[in-house]
Amino acid sequence: MEKHLIFIFFFSFLLFYRCSDDSSKLQSFEADNEQIVYSGRIDFSDAKKIRLSGSASYFTYRFKGTVCEVGLRDEHKYEGYNIMSVIIDGRDAGRIQTSSKCTFYPIARGLDDGEHTVMVSKATEAQNGYVEFVGLRCEKLISPPPRPSRKIEFIGNSITCGYGMNFADIPCDAGEWYSQHDAYYAYGPLIARELDADWLLSAVSGIGISRNWSTPGPTMPEVYHNTYMNTDSLTLWDFTSYVPDLVSICLGTNDFSDGGEKEPRVELDSTAFVTGYIDFVKRVRSHYHEATICLLTSPLLSGQKALSLKRYLNAVIHELKQTSDEDKIHLFEFSAVYASGCSGHPSKQEQIQIASQLLPFFKQVMNW
Repeated sequence: MEKHLIFIFFFSFLLFYRCSDDSSKLQSFEADNEQIVYSGRIDFSDAKKIRLSGSASYFTYRFKGTVCEVGLRDEHKYEGYNIMSVIIDGRDAGRIQTSSKCTFYPIARGLDDGEHTVMVSKATEAQNGYVEFVGLRCEKLISPPPRPSRKIEFIGNSITCGYGMNFADIPCDAGEWYSQHDAYYAYGPLIARELDADWLLSAVSGIGISRNWSTPGPTMPEVYHNTYMNTDSLTLWDFTSYVPDLVSICLGTNDFSDGGEKEPRVELDSTAFVTGYIDFVKRVRSHYHEATICLLTSPLLSGQKALSLKRYLNAVIHELKQTSDEDKIHLFEFSAVYASGCSGHPSKQEQIQIASQLLPFFKQVMNW
């Protein structure tokens, strides 16, 4: 998959233009221009300063010319930063490390004098804070590419976020904990592009259904309703803004984890997990009445933990079919463990392998 791409990885650390600087001779287009297309967990509260929150949230547009710049500002949450993936004409054009100062980044230089399609996608996740998009500069903005008619939502944890998969430039255990994030190339967006579908990622590293990797919460059921995947009741997500045909849920890895503490963790409460999972699926169904829902086992678990997770998910499906007349729900079981990336996560190649496993399954259940 994605073999046609030329993978070029670099970080841009330079500040080129402040957002108030009008020295560029290019035309300026504000973030609310109707020819700019958005997708993902995004905050549109201020139409002139659109905030990309979730993993792999993105904006895309087409322009005519040889040069293009995009204006971004990082929330600088906890004095951290975000990383943005840039895709031009279907090819990887590098990565940007965003700054807390509003900056125009020259993402395209010296292109052929023709029409070009640009996508800028958030490689990092909601925990890193938002990236504010204020507009772009180019010679001429033209009609955007058509939006895919199919829609998929991928709910999950660090695996879905693309944690620890890109260590070509910054080795594992170097940089920040999120330096190797690469959500655009995680299994979800990979699958969506193969299926000519739009994607939305609702994922947080370390999160679970009944407990997280090393904390009791907040768990996915406690943050799912929020644009920024947190518990702030003032930034609720509008579920009518994106109604998927398919919902993929890959949770449970962190519920089963041994945690990050020295002392052994208390064994997972199976009743709490199964009950919590059932309630969560019911909530997803309440938002998406017609969607097909697929529950995934974990590509990181093996042995007894993997067997237990499969058994619990079968119990979830059985209960929903018996008590809620749920007839559009399926189980997928991974056949291998993918953990050669940073901190025992899937590497980039393994994300491709995960996508390759899931793709025929999704095609079958969706008849795509």
